[in-house]
Amino acid sequence: MSSPRKGRSLAKHRFLSAFDPTRLASRQAVAVIGLGRFGQSLARELMADGAEVLGIDVSEDVVQSLNGQLTHVVAADATNEEVLRQLGVTEFERVVIAIGSHLESSILITSLLLRFGVPHIWAKAVSDAHGLILQQLGVPHVVYPEKDMGRRVAHIVLGSMEDFIEIDTDFAMVKTQVNPAYDGVRLGDSAIRQRHGVTVSAVKHRGAGWETATADTVLREGDVILVIGPSRKAERFTRATP
Repeated sequence: MSSPRKGRSLAKHRFLSAFDPTRLASRQAVAVIGLGRFGQSLARELMADGAEVLGIDVSEDVVQSLNGQLTHVVAADATNEEVLRQLGVTEFERVVIAIGSHLESSILITSLLLRFGVPHIWAKAVSDAHGLILQQLGVPHVVYPEKDMGRRVAHIVLGSMEDFIEIDTDFAMVKTQVNPAYDGVRLGDSAIRQRHGVTVSAVKHRGAGWETATADTVLREGDVILVIGPSRKAERFTRATP
């Protein structure tokens, strides 16, 4: 999101489709403020999942490029309290502040939304210090897209895994292929939980879809499994030999 231009009136904002903020907010849509790479990617994913999205960015070029891709997209200065009120952002239950590079704007918009009493706020942080400020303001959900992706890729690079998702601090879900040594082994007889401290929660056999893993599940070489457990143990499991 480019640096906001102060004092811009709502009348000059660009609405690229018929817009009724009250109607949109009443349907529990999501407002995404800041349409940089992260904000755009998030907004598109929300749309793909069936959510209605109000996208807001100060750049008219960015807004124009997203015309027709979101439910509504508006060129507006979200640091202006009156603008947020007139756009109906105060009525939304879910708002994502996807601004990272402009710290002042991020903090100001966050403060306004907290004062409005928006129930569910997610805010992007670009550093630990930025995240700490947002947490101290009272933001319930602080996300670190670049940091989280870097950590995720690092785990994938270091381990023999296809994907790594940290569910919480020091607890993760790992997608990996079955070690050939477990080929033909019944999960209940594998002692994976006892030896490695992780749980196989789902399995995808070759040519089939995902299914919940049970004690009777027979593992096959080439199967893909989902493993959950403490992050370090889950990562070590992907590199371990039985």
